[in-house]
Amino acid sequence: MRSSRFLMACRREPVDVTPVWLMRQAGRYMPEYRTIRARHSMLDAIRTPELACEITLQPVNVFAVDAAIIFADILPILIGMGLDLDFVKGEGPAISNPVRSPADVDALRMPPTEENLPYTLEAIRLVRRELDGRVPLIGFAGAPFTLASYAIEGGGSKHHVRTKSFMHAEPDAWHRLMDKLATVLGEYLVAQVQAGAQALQVFDSWAGVLSPADYRAFVLPYTQHVIERARSTGVPVIYFGTDLNGMLPLVRKTGADVFGLDWRIGIDDAWHQLGEDIAIQGNLDPVTLLAPWPEIRRGIDDVLMRVAGRPGHIFNLGHGILPETPVDNVRRLVDYVHTWGTGEKSDG
Repeated sequence: MRSSRFLMACRREPVDVTPVWLMRQAGRYMPEYRTIRARHSMLDAIRTPELACEITLQPVNVFAVDAAIIFADILPILIGMGLDLDFVKGEGPAISNPVRSPADVDALRMPPTEENLPYTLEAIRLVRRELDGRVPLIGFAGAPFTLASYAIEGGGSKHHVRTKSFMHAEPDAWHRLMDKLATVLGEYLVAQVQAGAQALQVFDSWAGVLSPADYRAFVLPYTQHVIERARSTGVPVIYFGTDLNGMLPLVRKTGADVFGLDWRIGIDDAWHQLGEDIAIQGNLDPVTLLAPWPEIRRGIDDVLMRVAGRPGHIFNLGHGILPETPVDNVRRLVDYVHTWGTGEKSDG
C-alpha cells in the first residue's frame, strides 16, 4: 500500500494523478445503500460488521475512488460512555440523557475500545480482507469538541448555546469532559489501526462555532492529544472541520498530517495560511454535484487549477455527499479528476 496514490499524497510524495475519495461516499445517494437501510436502522447497520463491510465496499465497487472509509458514525462511542443515543428518522441523532452538570461528566464511563465498539473493529478487519489491497482503508472518529457538543446539546444544534455556556460556566467540568473524550477517542483510533485501518480522519464538525481564543484555550490541547495518539501508529492523520477558515494557522497546531477543508475558502489561500509543507484535502462544494455536468467540471477545474500541481493534494468535497446527488455525477467526477492534466481529460 505504500504505492497507493492516496497514501503517497498524504505523505506529499509525487503521484501519477490526483487521488480522490469523497466524504459520505457510502450513503443515501446510492441505491445499494438505500436497499440495506430500508431493512436496517442506522445503529443496526453500524453494529453488524457484515453490513458495515458491505456498505463500505459499495462505492469502491462502483467508482474508481482511491480510498475506502469504514462505514460507522462518530457518535456510538458515547453509548459505551453511558449516553442513550438513537438516530431518529428525519431528525438525526438524539441523546435522551445529555450531559448538563459536573456530576454528569463524572458519571461518564471510559470503557476500552474492544468492549465499547467491537463491531467497528471487526468491520475493519472484514473490509481489509475483502479489499485485498485494492485501495487503503480509512478509519475515523469525532474530535473531542464535536463529541462534547453532541453530548451536551443532546443532538445537533445551530448556535451551541448549551455547549458554550457549559464551557464558560463550568470550566473545571469542561476540562474533565474533554480529557475523558480525548483519552477514549485516542485509544479508539489506535485500535482501528491495529484492526487494519491504514489512515485516520478526525472529524471536528462543530469547532467552527468557536472563537479562536476559545478554540485555543478549551479545545486545541485535547485535539492535539487525540491526533498525537493517532499519529503514534505511523499512519497519516487527516483533521477535517467546517467553518475553521478564519483560524487556519491555529488549526495547523493540531499536528495533523493532512488538513481537510470545507468549500468556503480557495484551496490556494488555505495553503498559504497553513504552509506549503502540509498536505490538503478538498474542497469542492457538495451542492455542485447537483448541477449540470459543465458546472461540475468548472468547479473541479477551479480547485485543481488553484492547487497548481502542489504535492500533497487529495481531491474531496468540502463536506459529505448530499443524498440528492446523482450517482452518475459522482462517477464522472472521479474519472475527470483522475484524467485532469494527463492530456487524456475525460468528460465522463
